[in-house]
Amino acid sequence: MALFTATLIAGPRLGRAENWPCWRGPRGDGTSREQSAPIHWDGTSNFLWRTVLPGFGHASPIVWGDRVFTVTALTGTQERVLLCLDRKSGSILWQQTVLKADFEPKQGENSYASSTPATDGQKIYVTFQDGKDMAVAAYDFSGARLWLVHPASFASPHGFCCSPVLFKDKIILENDNRGDSCLLALSRADGRTLWKTPQENRTLGYSTPFIRELAGGAQMIHGGDKSVGGFDPETGARQWTIDGPSDEFVATPIYDERTGLFIVCSSYPARHVLAIKPGGRGNITATHIVWRTMEGAPYVPSPIVEGDYLLTAANSGPLYCYEVATGKILWHEPETRHHASPVSANGLVYFLNDKGVMNIIKPGPQFTRVAQNELGEATYASPAISDGQIFLRGAKHLYCIGPKSQ
Repeated sequence: MALFTATLIAGPRLGRAENWPCWRGPRGDGTSREQSAPIHWDGTSNFLWRTVLPGFGHASPIVWGDRVFTVTALTGTQERVLLCLDRKSGSILWQQTVLKADFEPKQGENSYASSTPATDGQKIYVTFQDGKDMAVAAYDFSGARLWLVHPASFASPHGFCCSPVLFKDKIILENDNRGDSCLLALSRADGRTLWKTPQENRTLGYSTPFIRELAGGAQMIHGGDKSVGGFDPETGARQWTIDGPSDEFVATPIYDERTGLFIVCSSYPARHVLAIKPGGRGNITATHIVWRTMEGAPYVPSPIVEGDYLLTAANSGPLYCYEVATGKILWHEPETRHHASPVSANGLVYFLNDKGVMNIIKPGPQFTRVAQNELGEATYASPAISDGQIFLRGAKHLYCIGPKSQ
């Protein structure tokens, strides 16, 4: 059972429909329990609406009930903005400036609004870089700011991206950077710091922590600071460590219920995929790695598990499919570049490439492409799936795709 507070299932129409409340969805792993997500669309069919978004950003949309939220950066005024859209029409209901400050240094493939917000159905939580600091803010559904804090410094030549994770009464954040590098938890009520765990090596990274409730209690897995670590999300205390396999991490870890394995991908200077047994104490490098490979390891996109299969998208293009239990590579298929992370619904995996082309794959021993749909617009943001609809953010627009009868 995922311990994201935002996993509450509440849809406006279907009893089994899910919200998509945070980065990588209700379980934090890209999976959806939707049975009716669209498979085919084009410029005339299954497009419910398309809305021009002000500014620019790579943050993914999140969905709760009849509201859609995302963030953007207005280049002319250097404002970082939270947007609220009407789910039915796509109209922008309100936009609130979270902060206004000089844009931070970044590399060309990042944006000034890359962190996906999170919501618990009452508040929306957002993060940006504000000068030399991380800024975290909470808003209610009417757009009123409830609090704004600066809990740690941040320094990186690559820019900022720190998507919040909700756990019980806490907002958990990774802050891997060359300044005040740490993991930290804030109170959802008022933003005060509840715990802060320093990262000793101060390496760069953008891997969102991942939380699961296991037999031994809640475990938070984080790749960063030249290691993979297991932490207690209640206190921030480190429970176990795996050395390396690299310095920096971008992809979010996931957990496979069938095999009981965590899957973690490192990014720089070497890319690895690790399958790790949970549990243990201290340094478990020699005892808890079940398999590892460098072939098909992604740089930015997070992996996904569907059934017995693990799928990845390498930044350079190829899609890979592995047996989760063994790491055996079943197939790989040439593709173009990916920054968006895959999502799944009804046994299918949705890969959105940088050109805005969605490849829908049926995982299995052989490569099977069920559909290929063109958005007609470049995109780096990951999809969101909720109540039979898919939400896609392109370079200029936010799209809602689904049956027009809804």
